[in-house]
Amino acid sequence: MTTLCLHCYVTGRVQGVGFRYATAEKALALDVKGYVRNLPDRRVEVLACGEKTAVLALHDWLWQGPQMARVTHVSCETVPYQDFRDFQMD
Repeated sequence: MTTLCLHCYVTGRVQGVGFRYATAEKALALDVKGYVRNLPDRRVEVLACGEKTAVLALHDWLWQGPQMARVTHVSCETVPYQDFRDFQMD
């Protein structure tokens, strides 16, 4: 199994629309570990670690988000793998 960790920032209308909850739900469905949290500058931060194809599927989903979200940009970088027990919402 090839693993991957992506550290992402999602920009647009992504706070107050259930983005964190939907991201956590999608990550759990994909068995991706890490976290999602709102930032003071109105972006959402996501750290996603797990099997490479699952992490990439979550990355693709971040461009869509939940129905009320309007994502304008997703920037990600690969970071060293971290072993999380679950996917947390801060």
